[in-house]
Amino acid sequence: MNDQLHQRLHDELARREAAGTRRRLTLSAAGLVDFSSNDYLGLSQHPQVRAAVQAAAQLPAGSTGSRLLTGNSAAAEALETTLARFHRAEAALLFNSGYAANLGFFAAVPKRGDTILYDDASHASVKDGIRGSFATAWSFRHNDVADLRRKLARSTGAVFVAVEALYSMDGDMAPLPELAALCREQGAYLVVDEAHTNGLYGPAGEGLVMELKLEDAVFARILTFGKALGSQGAAVAGPAVLRDYLLSFSRPFIYTTALPPLTVAALAAAYAVLPALQPERARLFALSDYLKARLNAVPGLRVPPESHVIHPVFFQVSSGPARVRAVAAAAQAAGFDVRAIVSPTVPVGTERLRLIVHSYNSEADIDTLATVLAGATA
Repeated sequence: MNDQLHQRLHDELARREAAGTRRRLTLSAAGLVDFSSNDYLGLSQHPQVRAAVQAAAQLPAGSTGSRLLTGNSAAAEALETTLARFHRAEAALLFNSGYAANLGFFAAVPKRGDTILYDDASHASVKDGIRGSFATAWSFRHNDVADLRRKLARSTGAVFVAVEALYSMDGDMAPLPELAALCREQGAYLVVDEAHTNGLYGPAGEGLVMELKLEDAVFARILTFGKALGSQGAAVAGPAVLRDYLLSFSRPFIYTTALPPLTVAALAAAYAVLPALQPERARLFALSDYLKARLNAVPGLRVPPESHVIHPVFFQVSSGPARVRAVAAAAQAAGFDVRAIVSPTVPVGTERLRLIVHSYNSEADIDTLATVLAGATA
């Protein structure tokens, strides 16, 4: 082993350890009340989804190759047809994760001479995809349409505007109607990551873009399945020519083993169930509002009023990673799965708890959690 490299890796880990920001894998204790997972509607445990997975257990365990070789299947193509119809897009193409879909889109579609303008709160997968592109890229201030307009004025070539419908760390929504109007005015291509809105918004869970009736104003949607759909994978939905282009030029699609049959079956079942879950979605939103109001009544805690479903919990007394993690540990000891979010996932000085509400939580759960957090931060 290269001793110099070994020492460098050790030193970098030691710096993270000293700063309280070193990452480690953990296992959740059994029986904790879930305020952390992305399984908003409990679809990972839904009887119809589980039955579909059990039935698919008779199929091969793996897909055996990439979609372009042996990994394609009638079930995968049928799912893509379902996705396109459900989300009112011309076509959809499956990817193995939302990360792969963003990476695959932004590294393949924008070309040299083009411009990518991305919200500075965009997910790491968008930023990594942009790094793989030869296009010029600038960020614009978070949810700042005026700043985007200024950046559009000096953009060249085909211009892509990348935003998330609902941002995963702060739980706030992009101003999609204003963004769509500006992109239409300027001839830019709006790309919306619906990771945290797919399944939750819209009459049948089609996403925030469709709830706002903006599907014709959005060039591409990244539809992730690891959140409200309770599974894994993602799709890019948009024009048929975009699907064909990605199939030929997107490296994360071309060179990745396809999703296994079990996952395709689970996703087909989840989409079949989704339209009937309007009561669960309504309950989720009501609980989300209740949690926000309840925690903002606790001295020393602050939840931003604009957060939806995902709620960052800030401490009014300045606190670093160690204190945030200590409060999360106290909540876990009291029976709640609550996690700390620290740098570099969020900027230094903005450490917070992140609480995610689910349709299977209750007001009583929230009341008890509020009491626990009040004691832990007193």
